[in-house]
Amino acid sequence: MNWISLICAGLFEMLGVVMMNKVNEKRSFKNIALLLIGFGMSFVCLSYAMQTLEMSIAYAIWTGIGATGGAILGMVLYGEPKNGLRIFFIMLIIGAVVGLKLVA
Repeated sequence: MNWISLICAGLFEMLGVVMMNKVNEKRSFKNIALLLIGFGMSFVCLSYAMQTLEMSIAYAIWTGIGATGGAILGMVLYGEPKNGLRIFFIMLIIGAVVGLKLVA
């Protein structure tokens, strides 16, 4: 259950990141509320997951999901560049998180 909570924390982090961009485009109650909900639920789910998971693993996975998810959503939703180096470094983040879990 804690792994599911950790994945949900990462997904809520992605929502928060997307909503930061939306708030920059248009400040509305809905956008600000979704931003706060996204980041708030991200921290709640991360906190729950860290009750049994090691902090270093939980934080690395949460950050990895948020960073890679934010970069991918930026490319898909906002037309950010999709060059090979960008994809390589996204894969490097994912590989580092997996590697950290394997050696822990």
